Amino acid sequence: MNIPIAKPMLGDEEKQAVWKVMESGALAQGSTVAEFEEGFAKFIGTKHAIATSNGTTALHIALLSLGIGPGDEVITTPFSFMATATSIIFTGARPVFADILPETWNIDPESIRQAITPKTKAIMPVHLYGQSADMDQLGDIAEEHDLLIIEDACQAHGAEYRGKKVGGIGNIGAFSFYPTKNMTTGEGGMITTSSDDLAEAARLLRNHGQTSRYEHTMVGYNFRMTNIHAAIGVVQLRKLPGFNRTRQENAAYLTGHLEGLEGLKTPITAPNRNHVFHQYTIRAEKRDQLRDFLSKKGVSTGVYYPDPLYNYPAIKPYFTGKKQIAEQATKEVLSLPVHPHLSRKELEYIVASIREWAGREP
Repeated sequence: MNIPIAKPMLGDEEKQAVWKVMESGALAQGSTVAEFEEGFAKFIGTKHAIATSNGTTALHIALLSLGIGPGDEVITTPFSFMATATSIIFTGARPVFADILPETWNIDPESIRQAITPKTKAIMPVHLYGQSADMDQLGDIAEEHDLLIIEDACQAHGAEYRGKKVGGIGNIGAFSFYPTKNMTTGEGGMITTSSDDLAEAARLLRNHGQTSRYEHTMVGYNFRMTNIHAAIGVVQLRKLPGFNRTRQENAAYLTGHLEGLEGLKTPITAPNRNHVFHQYTIRAEKRDQLRDFLSKKGVSTGVYYPDPLYNYPAIKPYFTGKKQIAEQATKEVLSLPVHPHLSRKELEYIVASIREWAGREP
């Protein structure tokens, strides 16, 4: 058996939507992108959604829209994908890393408090693996210290905190539509906000600073999404709630059959969260041995993430120090397949393989 860690859910509807755009000849950013933006804003519950070329550009523009720049510090997590840090660096600002919580791997509010300096301008939590950070505590910190909040929701399409979708809680949010995400456009990103001023700035920044053709009011970028990508997104957005339900059902099955195994710890859903399980991530005391065993059994796994961001050569000049919980997580986390393509037979096989490794009968 060969079970991939991720597999995009694409079908005839997406193919037909792309073909319709191709037949129209209007391939670049246009009416289909606008349709996708309108639908995504409605889904998240924000006034605006601004489509971009990928999740990294969405984060970059979100930061610039808030006026983040040289001399500023942005507090974020070291336990994330590289774009979380590099998007801050792109603006000329400095990433400052707080530690994470051992239960959810999301940013630790108390560690944020300890990292605040007079240069701190914003907090950028990552809603890791599809579960919201503690937005109540982050909101309190932001209000107390007059800080902005940028939500890195690139792994959390449809995740909720106290019934409100992430990406619509802070000042501005950013999403990715990379093929392994809960929904995809092939490549693509989205910025979400209810601020008219931030939305206007984001739209200018993604399109050469143009207010109209050849009218450039600022130095901008070419970070546009195409109608082809948006066509896929329009269809995928309709399917997203179903995709998320299946991920949650698959996660519940895995937890129900793996919980309590010696040497393993299954993920939790913290109070007031709707966890959409972009990844189903366990802790394993002998992570590398388990991963090698599952690979031989044909079960693909992922280590997200093998090193804190501050250990990478590109980030080291910006930050010194270590974060204990993040360091420990990099040695123990292992993500198992949880995507909607999985059959019951495949879920049973994953469980049986892990139980075999743990020395128990399936």
